[in-house]
Amino acid sequence: MRWSIAIPQSDADGFDAPGVKAHLARAEELGFEGAWTMELTIGAAPVLAPLEVLAYAAACTERLRLGVGVLITPLHDPLQLAASLTTVDRLSHGRLDVGIAPGGGSREFAAFGIEREGFVARFTEGLALMKEAWSDAPRVSFDGRFRRVEDLAIAPKPVQRPHPPVWFGGSAPKALARAVRLGDAFLGAGSVTTATFADQVVTLRRELERRERGTFPIAKRVYVRVDDDPARARRGMVASLHGIYGDTAGIEDVPVTGTADDVARGLAEVRDAGAGMIVLDPLGDDVTADREQLERLAADVLPLVS
Repeated sequence: MRWSIAIPQSDADGFDAPGVKAHLARAEELGFEGAWTMELTIGAAPVLAPLEVLAYAAACTERLRLGVGVLITPLHDPLQLAASLTTVDRLSHGRLDVGIAPGGGSREFAAFGIEREGFVARFTEGLALMKEAWSDAPRVSFDGRFRRVEDLAIAPKPVQRPHPPVWFGGSAPKALARAVRLGDAFLGAGSVTTATFADQVVTLRRELERRERGTFPIAKRVYVRVDDDPARARRGMVASLHGIYGDTAGIEDVPVTGTADDVARGLAEVRDAGAGMIVLDPLGDDVTADREQLERLAADVLPLVS
């Protein structure tokens, strides 16, 4: 079982640079595999942008893989996004994992000047253009429905070849099939329950078998909080989730909270549902709270699961 952590991105009272640096250093000391950010461009929660936080994390770490899960790529220009991701990959000397998804639901496409109609086609074309930008070709040409470029010089290229691993998000059967067809791995959303994730894994494995694909990592973000007072743990986590997701139906059903034994059982269920890696996200009020959760999870919970 592989474990990663969420990087604190909340900036309600100013960015706690020393706290985040210490948090990442401790995660490396404790043997975590990676550290992940999330994208939340629109919303009341004061969440810093993911790639900029990863660039900072690259300077603070030596071993942790650095991931973003997930970028809603139709809201970004593909060439600019490819360049930003290349920069993080190079700053981290090849430690970047890229999570992407087309979006949907209540996404504010209009706020970004994007037509909702055709957003999946825009997503797949944008990914194709990014892969062209990351290719070994010194000059790139591309003729698509939304973008056409001709003989563009693009440098530098990512350290990881042919490109950083692309982790897909998504939940609908077509999205899961797309993940297997175009992606390198799958990251289940923190906003879905373990039961829903288990159903997604069944679909993914069926599609993997159909396409005769080999290695394909499957992971899940889990909103988690451990406390000797289970009611307090749940209250705090539910409040944090509503701060990010508002009144999204069913959001209160997704976290794993409670005593060390409670949380260990919940994480074991995620593992048994098919996760080879879990991104632990306490959604603390500040870096200190996240650091306390990191210590408790490492000392009291993970040994019961692993």
